Amino acid sequence: MSAAYGERAQAVVLQAASVCLQYPDATVLGTLPVVRDAVAALPEGRPRERLGAFLDSAAATPPGQLAEHYVGVFDTRRRCCLYLTWWTDGETRRRGGALAALKARYRAAGAELDSSELPDFLPVVLEFAATADLAGGLVLLQEHRAGIELLRLALLDAGTPYAAPVEAVCALLPGPSPADVAAAKALARSGPPREQVGLELAPFALRPTAPGPTGEHR
Repeated sequence: MSAAYGERAQAVVLQAASVCLQYPDATVLGTLPVVRDAVAALPEGRPRERLGAFLDSAAATPPGQLAEHYVGVFDTRRRCCLYLTWWTDGETRRRGGALAALKARYRAAGAELDSSELPDFLPVVLEFAATADLAGGLVLLQEHRAGIELLRLALLDAGTPYAAPVEAVCALLPGPSPADVAAAKALARSGPPREQVGLELAPFALRPTAPGPTGEHR
């Protein structure tokens, strides 16, 4: 993890990466200047450098071309999957349980996903970590470290600027990133090193859960 990045800076990196990894519709494109200002205020380090590289590339690309590129990368390349439980459970019955457990973790942290998007969508997980539970969100990302690293390697192999926000996220997590697919798969078998460990934007409407009559969250 970048030593100069305190909790506030980590939250900014995670929220910025969340926005950058979403489909570049008009709302996301309109948010990128705000993201750029927040990223520019970060301490020097790999997260700022990689996010800045993506933002420079996005700004230099016509909106229609950027949208077409996003679809070409994430919708047609199976290895470039932004859904974290796909990397651990694939299209199996286990995945439904994993998604339900993830929603329960959000709820336990006082956040409710008010969106049609699945809870394991990487931008949703990043937003949860940035805005609801930084420590718990970083633990969740670390639990899915192998899949995130395999995604990073696939995006680098595809030669897409979208590798950069994922690299920024990986730079916040403890331990070095695997250098190749074999090392990432070994990480999946052995498990990542464990460590306990923003922008006020909420495109996925992760809202606090309402307290019930007894004061407990529903």
